[in-house]
Amino acid sequence: MHQLRHWFASALLDGGVSIKAVSEYLGHADAGFTLRTYTHLMPSSEVSARSAVSRAFGQTSEGQTEDRQAPANTKPLVKALQGAASNT
Repeated sequence: MHQLRHWFASALLDGGVSIKAVSEYLGHADAGFTLRTYTHLMPSSEVSARSAVSRAFGQTSEGQTEDRQAPANTKPLVKALQGAASNT
C-alpha cells in the first residue's frame, strides 16, 4: 500500500498538481509534511520557472514560438519584459 501511495504522489507531482492538493488527496493534515516527504519528486524550481516563462511568451518545448496572445491582464508585464530583454 505504501508503494502505491508513493507512486500516486509521484504521478500527481510530475503532472504539476500542487503540493496542497496532493496533501489533501493523501489525507495529510499538514501540507508541510507532504512537502518534506515528497520534495525529492518535485521538478527543480529552475526548470519549472524556465518552462513557465517560455509558455508565457508562447514558446514551445522545442524552442519554436507559437503565435498566440497573452491574456489581457498580463499584457503590460509582457511588454515590460520584452522591452527589458531588448535593452540587454
